[in-house]
Amino acid sequence: MTGESKTVHKDQKAPFLMSGCKVADGYGSMLVTGVGINTEWGQLMANLSEDNGEETPLQVRLNGVATFIGMVGLSVAGVVLGVLAIRYFTGHTKNPDGTVQFRAGTTGLKQGFMGAIRILTIAVTIVVVAVPEGLPLAVTLTLAYSMRKMMRDKALVRRLSSCETMGSATTICSDKTGTLTLNKMTVVEAHFIGTRLDPCDDVRAISSSSAALLIEGIAQNTTGTVFLPEDGGAADVTGSPTEKAILSWGLKIGMDFNNVRSKSSVLHVFPFNSEKKRGGVAVQSDTEVHIHWKGAAELVLSSCKSWLSLDGSVQPMGAQKRNEYKKSIEDMAKSSLRCVAFAYCLCDIEKIPKEDIADWKLPEEDLTLLGIVGIKDPCRPGVRNAVQLCKNAGVKVRMVTGDNIETAKAIALECGILDANGVISEPFVIEGRAFREMSEIARGEIADKITVMGRSSPNDKLLLVQALKRKGHVVAVTGDGTNDAPALHEADIGLAMGMSGTEVAKESSDIIILDDDFTSVVKVVRWGRSVYANIQKFIQFQLTVNVAALVINVIAAVSSGDVPLNAVELLWVNLIMDTLGALALATEPPTDNLMKRQPVGRKGATCDQYYVEKLVCPGHLPNSNPSYL
Repeated sequence: MTGESKTVHKDQKAPFLMSGCKVADGYGSMLVTGVGINTEWGQLMANLSEDNGEETPLQVRLNGVATFIGMVGLSVAGVVLGVLAIRYFTGHTKNPDGTVQFRAGTTGLKQGFMGAIRILTIAVTIVVVAVPEGLPLAVTLTLAYSMRKMMRDKALVRRLSSCETMGSATTICSDKTGTLTLNKMTVVEAHFIGTRLDPCDDVRAISSSSAALLIEGIAQNTTGTVFLPEDGGAADVTGSPTEKAILSWGLKIGMDFNNVRSKSSVLHVFPFNSEKKRGGVAVQSDTEVHIHWKGAAELVLSSCKSWLSLDGSVQPMGAQKRNEYKKSIEDMAKSSLRCVAFAYCLCDIEKIPKEDIADWKLPEEDLTLLGIVGIKDPCRPGVRNAVQLCKNAGVKVRMVTGDNIETAKAIALECGILDANGVISEPFVIEGRAFREMSEIARGEIADKITVMGRSSPNDKLLLVQALKRKGHVVAVTGDGTNDAPALHEADIGLAMGMSGTEVAKESSDIIILDDDFTSVVKVVRWGRSVYANIQKFIQFQLTVNVAALVINVIAAVSSGDVPLNAVELLWVNLIMDTLGALALATEPPTDNLMKRQPVGRKGATCDQYYVEKLVCPGHLPNSNPSYL
């Protein structure tokens, strides 16, 4: 309601929710006390004026063209009116039989008035012909036609103008999970009790007490569920792709989901937080309380002061052991695996608050590491070709992900976002924290060069979008989470994922990608460029007819005092070229050549032309690329 994107904690002390607010995480029951106009949101919507917003790049250019054409039309009409009036009232305009049309003193008032009206009609008609009334029709037809066709390519357009804006995009900031990858995750590697399990579900070497702790953490610290059919068939696992992968792996190592959950009770839950990259749960079993944590491997490892050994005893986390685990995480990340760590700690029952347990801050330090799993999320087929198509079209693809920087690098290399023969170190590859801590000026200088941002928070994505827009880019952003909403709203084109995206993300977006596939994003760029090309064709067609009609009438008016095209004929020509021409040219499908051009960008010129004018090329230092000077 205030325009701030920060989440606000709600509990029994501050329980009121306003209509229109969104639940980011957690759960609870709600009692509705007001609806419609009786809510703050309803009053706001009732008083909401039309949102003028920021004009699209095409609108900016069309306004300029329409203004210029209108001025030219008025000037030509003024010249024709002046020449015809002077010739008529000075007696130089003659009838077809050679007689003078107007002669002072002899021509009747009515005849002179009708002649003047005829001259004025011709001048007004020239203005009508010159001004492109069919331009809004052509633009709307092209956008509507493209929107319907884009629906077949798995893109649902929520705002009509975004069709065209996408064609002007100079950069795409894409998520990794589900967009560049399939989001079908499986555990393929596991490190426990200081050793690598081979195969990953072989837990025979793990003591029963250690295995029980691990299985308790998997079963209780999850938002997913496992349904076991009575006929003994395959288990039905639900939840997010990561949760499903971990639960499926838990079943392979002998987890009885329902039995484990029945043996202990959940005291308090800390839902997964995208800032901290972890989620926790406090469970009580008999007289012990275990705090289980699960999250980004390197972040959880940094909070661990001990680890579980082969015999089930707790050993201190020395520098050598910590480096071993770090090496394991790096190796898995370089193999494009998402690394998830499990850790726990014991909690004294006396330290648990008896009242206001919802405010209890779960212990996050002095943890004992249980183990690390590597989850494989394969790239989508066709993504590499789609990324290459964007590169050929002059659209830079940037990956912004919450995953480990090494995992992000590996996936970027696999997708073709990073070139294996090129530079893959900073500033082309950067962590979100490093980017976040820079000053606004420094972020602006480095934003153009960033190709991969790993371990980033949603706010880092927003900062990157803002920096790129300040540099003159037309930015497209893909997102699926509630926390992606600010970046989706800030971007010129927000692309929400239709399958994995939250309602908040979809409401903040301009286009919804129904199949969550990056190749569909590229198809949207193709259709956007088709809109721009079709409108260019229509303007070229209309200006050709306009210029021809105006030039003929001006030359004829000056030379003979009459015009070959009268008002009715000019209006007929105008009708044909404004309607049938618009219909024909607005519905032309895109061609492959469109993706070989450079993007038009925000200024109506290609990025290369724009940055040559500024003597700056994004991603290149002037002394390393003299051609830009």
